Amino acid sequence: MGRKAILFHGTAAHPDVVWLPWLRRRLAERGYAVEAPHYPGLNVEPIATFLPKVLAAHTFDADTVLVGHSGGAALLLAILEHIDTPVDQAVLVAGYCTRPNSEDEPVLQEAYDWAAIRARVRDLYFINSREDPYGCDDQQGRAMFERLGGTQIIRDDGHFGDIDQPYESFELLDRLID
Repeated sequence: MGRKAILFHGTAAHPDVVWLPWLRRRLAERGYAVEAPHYPGLNVEPIATFLPKVLAAHTFDADTVLVGHSGGAALLLAILEHIDTPVDQAVLVAGYCTRPNSEDEPVLQEAYDWAAIRARVRDLYFINSREDPYGCDDQQGRAMFERLGGTQIIRDDGHFGDIDQPYESFELLDRLID
């Protein structure tokens, strides 16, 4: 088994938006087996019923890298808490662990076992923007960083891709992933 990356899109999105196709190509060129599933139920279906479907659809091991954007990054917290083997890296882009705005966030758990999450990932990165229009901002990144450690990266770069923010590539991600 070689290196594997699983890329999770954000709420109401799909695997072919923003920098996801670019990152898929870059990682594949570097020898990664890349999965980029489409989950229309992300942040629509409650995490208690949604998470088992995600866990059943993928395998995780010490050579796995997880990348999530927005709601997909929030999903990574639940995945990491509930998998039974550690993964190599997790990169949460515009992630959050509490409601970032007034919208419902079915992807969030009511509480997290932070120690369990930390024990199941070798290296963690939180990339957030101080000017995120949805509230998935540097304070959300800080809240996760303070509970989990890892590396927090703060930019002034919106939501790192959105309907009105084209974000065709994301060089930083390519450099962070081993």
